[in-house]
Amino acid sequence: MTFFRLLVFLTVLLNLQAVPIAAQQLVVSDKPEDVSITIYRAPGRGDGAINANWPQGYALITETRTVQLPTGDAMVRFEGVSEGMFPESAIVTGLPIGVREKNRDARLLSPQGLVDAYLKRAVSIVRTNKATGTVRKQDVFITSGPGGGVIFESDEGFEALRCTGLPERMIFSKVPENLSAKPTLSILTTSKRTVSAKLTLTYLASGFDWQANYVATVKEGKSGAKTKLDMFAWLTVANGGNQSFENANLMVIAGEPNRERRGNQVRPKGGGLTIRCWPMQRTHEVPYNMGYMPPPPPPSASMDLMEDGGEVIIVTATRRQSSVMEMASPVAVVVAEQEDLGDLKLYRVPERVMVNAKGQKQVAMIVQPDVSYERIYVASTADFNEASQAVPYILRTINDEKNGLGVPLPAGRVAVFENSFVGPLLAGEGTLPDRAINNEIEVEVGRSADVRLSLIQTRRTKRKESWRAVISNARDHPVTFEMKIPYEVSGRIKGISIIDGVPTWRVTVPANDEAKLRYTIKLR
Repeated sequence: MTFFRLLVFLTVLLNLQAVPIAAQQLVVSDKPEDVSITIYRAPGRGDGAINANWPQGYALITETRTVQLPTGDAMVRFEGVSEGMFPESAIVTGLPIGVREKNRDARLLSPQGLVDAYLKRAVSIVRTNKATGTVRKQDVFITSGPGGGVIFESDEGFEALRCTGLPERMIFSKVPENLSAKPTLSILTTSKRTVSAKLTLTYLASGFDWQANYVATVKEGKSGAKTKLDMFAWLTVANGGNQSFENANLMVIAGEPNRERRGNQVRPKGGGLTIRCWPMQRTHEVPYNMGYMPPPPPPSASMDLMEDGGEVIIVTATRRQSSVMEMASPVAVVVAEQEDLGDLKLYRVPERVMVNAKGQKQVAMIVQPDVSYERIYVASTADFNEASQAVPYILRTINDEKNGLGVPLPAGRVAVFENSFVGPLLAGEGTLPDRAINNEIEVEVGRSADVRLSLIQTRRTKRKESWRAVISNARDHPVTFEMKIPYEVSGRIKGISIIDGVPTWRVTVPANDEAKLRYTIKLR
């Protein structure tokens, strides 16, 4: 009886193994048909520059892909997603039933990835003799690599890749299954019938950033008229990943959305090989390599250069002047359109663009000609001593239509150009924080050697200090000067008013003249 039961059990088991199990079918989507990218600035970056190696902002990416889903279970591979994808944020819509499982494939097909995948495995080395042209193929065993140099073992011993002096290359039998040529997101899904599905993939990704770069060109004005400048802003976006996005809808968000800090994400592994060789000679036997020597400078600033095609290019001072003019006064062909997004601001590029891998792109963002402003020389007594010092100056205006603005201004760097006999020249660079409409705008440009301030202490007691301030103007026109006194001033002093809660001396200093102020502060 026991033997009979065992026989029945084995028969049933064999029948179960004979039943074919439906294979999991593979569906590959190599690139999106349509893509939209919305980029957010790096939190806490302030007025610093974009990290060129790996931007610290992030983006919301939406892709549209059409796939042919078979009947039954299938794995759908979305190739070419952003390198910095947050897989937990990925949302896929358009599937007949839905997503059963998501996987982020982090290992990329690359020289480094191939060697790493074939570590402790056999590959082939092909070498060519330079003298005879004979090609030799040899089976070897990779023992170390790729970070510290690729070391392999053959019948002749241990060698380092590309250190024999002969042209050589490695041949791999096949591409490892766990390596992908592009960053890939794969999902498992099920369909009751064969169907063509239009899928929408939405996800967050790191490695993006953007900022505003302003160019303020001061215009020459008539005597007594309001001083004006042209305000132009570039929208600069950066993509730090290895994936380009063709024909993309591009948008950026100005403001600071609340986003919780998260841990470091696994970035795709890949890259080139690190090849290291060890010379066999002694130190004095290794030939000295002069390296690359730059060509000598041209003998003059104006000369003729003959290209291979015979074209003569004349470099002159006039041509340089026109290039400076173009740099200082950009002409906008396409301007980003500003929209409201709740309490944030959205800037949409009206045309589709290419967002290149490891690159930056600039699009005109703000074009505001004829902006009225004041040039004011400013100082704080906390930053000056008794020695005569040059005073910094700022450009100040109000962000409203009356002064030629009245648009939201995202934070960014400001390059200020002044007129000269050779055209606009860079006068200085400042920073501009986020400024809403009707806010005051101040951009510090630099210091003027013609406007100087001296502070002289005339008396000191246990409770008070008396000072004399002298502001001198060596320019041929009057200047406006403001000096903040961040202390408690004793008594009421003519010329001092309270601005933003700080006692401030504001005075117009005539041309080639000076102004003086005596004041006393209380000591605590």
